[in-house]
Amino acid sequence: MDSNTAKQRIAELSSLIDKYNHEYYVLDNSSISDFEFDNLLEELIALEKQFPEWALPTSPSQRVGGEINKNFLQVKHKYPMLSLANTYSEEELRDFDNRIRKLIPQKDFSYTCELKYDGAAIGLTYTNGILSQAVTRGNGVEGDLITANIKTIRSIPLKLHGDYPAEFEIRGEVFFPHKAFEEFNKERENEGEDPFANPRNAASGSLKLQDSKETAKRKLDCFLYYLLSENLPTKSHYQNLQKAKSWGFKIPNFIAQAKTIDEVWEFINYWNTQRHELPFDIDGIVIKVDNIDLWDMLGYTAKSPRWAIAYKFQAERASTLLESIDYQVGRTGVITPVANLSPVWLAGTTVKRASLHNSDIIEKLDVRIGDTVFVEKGGEIIPKIVGVDLDKRPLNSAPFEYTKTCPECGSTLVRESGEAAFYCPNDDTCFPQLVGRLEHFISKKAMNIDSLGPERVEMMLKNRLISNCADLYELTQETLVGLTTTDEEKKKSSIQDKGATNILAALEESKQVPFERVLFALGIRYVGEVVAKKLARHFQNIEALMNASMIDLLSVDEVGEKISVSILDYFSKPQHRELILRLQKSGLQFQVKEERLSTKLDGLTFVVSGVFQNFSREGIKKSIEENGGKVVSSLSSKTNFLLGGNDIGPEKLKKAEKLNIRILSEEEYRQMIIN
Repeated sequence: MDSNTAKQRIAELSSLIDKYNHEYYVLDNSSISDFEFDNLLEELIALEKQFPEWALPTSPSQRVGGEINKNFLQVKHKYPMLSLANTYSEEELRDFDNRIRKLIPQKDFSYTCELKYDGAAIGLTYTNGILSQAVTRGNGVEGDLITANIKTIRSIPLKLHGDYPAEFEIRGEVFFPHKAFEEFNKERENEGEDPFANPRNAASGSLKLQDSKETAKRKLDCFLYYLLSENLPTKSHYQNLQKAKSWGFKIPNFIAQAKTIDEVWEFINYWNTQRHELPFDIDGIVIKVDNIDLWDMLGYTAKSPRWAIAYKFQAERASTLLESIDYQVGRTGVITPVANLSPVWLAGTTVKRASLHNSDIIEKLDVRIGDTVFVEKGGEIIPKIVGVDLDKRPLNSAPFEYTKTCPECGSTLVRESGEAAFYCPNDDTCFPQLVGRLEHFISKKAMNIDSLGPERVEMMLKNRLISNCADLYELTQETLVGLTTTDEEKKKSSIQDKGATNILAALEESKQVPFERVLFALGIRYVGEVVAKKLARHFQNIEALMNASMIDLLSVDEVGEKISVSILDYFSKPQHRELILRLQKSGLQFQVKEERLSTKLDGLTFVVSGVFQNFSREGIKKSIEENGGKVVSSLSSKTNFLLGGNDIGPEKLKKAEKLNIRILSEEEYRQMIIN
């Protein structure tokens, strides 16, 4: 494909993908399959990689992330980001209404009622229809600039359509949908990390990740609910939101107008019950005077507007009997205590089990078997025990003793300094760890051996066909065909000729998986996707990593003492070195394969800053690396070029001039890689 054809195709694909993104993530209606959408996106990414000069600043490929930001710039809000005053009762709500009516002469105004989303507040600025910046609430006066991370949220438009103002801000809430949060927590547990307590904290933390690619993986969503501009379309807050919806924004449908405070109270009562049916968390209702002309008349306190208030729901709580406590063993050996409860109805579901998190929580609450305990959902997906009804404690009650041995293999549990959880150190023969580790090894983000699954892995382990991941690559058609579970209830589950052929083909294909994913697949404690990638790029091959010292490991970006100790411990065991040797002999990738378009920039170091016309920020960084150059985050005497686009930071310019670093324009850079 020639350059002009590529430019046209990139523009066409960008437009199509934007359209399908809006349909799926905003309108909840897709006209193409996920497979077709993924193919279009993959084609766009491939073309932008081949022709980075035509990658658009608003390209939908930015949704996958990749920009690294170690220090978030503090940005002052054009309009202060105030919080809302809270109320918890009908009486307080009516007092709010009475205050409004005393302050304004007209009595025929209306309220807009909206759900209060439990997430992280965000302010988005659009200039000429393009998302130009995204800023967190911060202290209300200034917040963190997190534009790269926000661009990964697919329900937030990168460019608008329609009759929008030349410049405006729209505010909303970034949140973690329940389903995505549950999936995310399962992944954390599989990687040996503690699950997040609730979607709100996880959403807030996700927005401050240094690697936007990691933010993209978390499947966040965003509702917009407040338009600010010197040129608002109408004098009605409600109508402005409907107008914003026509520009491409995801404006919630859960909005109502109310003429009286009685109608407001009806809205509150309805959602106090129906909130449990929502696929995301809310913690109350926001009530605003709809007529914007009245806002200035009503004014503001030091912290909040007088024309709006938040009604907060009480966290739902139930009491029930704690019948027993079980222990679950995770892939990395982490032991999680789980309470078995007498069934109780709570927040729309019957609760039978609740998380106790770790031994510290049990000790702090003094939870005992036979206690009547208080269980809450609140902002939690998984119910948790929050207290004990001591008045109902049995007279013969005894303090609960946390297990000292693994419930599966009997090994003595270990607790490392500074950690909340105990874990089983027997990672070689403890059955749940074997199953979990193999499931992790074959998973999509690791070796992606899709013809195997949890049931087949467990079947092979129980039949002693395998005991570790290296054994997988010694399987044959003969050993697989006819293999069946030893569980009588699942006797029909067996592997036939075609299934065996598919498994062996998938295993063979997995030998092309790059080193960084093979390293992640090994399941080293605390080595997740991001850390595995950084280790692979730093050490280049497994031999260098296995022989690395503590000082070597600590020099890797985002690798601290805890991760370093875990890596050293893993490679200190002869059985792990033997495992890697066997995997190498089977043909797995244990060194980085360099992919370069040219060596034109060999030995040159760049700092990239600003917004570019023909490249995305990530696109221009990839272009530098693919032509042999190196991209660093900060200027130093070793930097060769500051590659600057529009809106380059004045401090960077000043520092570049002081260090006598050449400032390179986008066009000059293009000439460097073309000539």
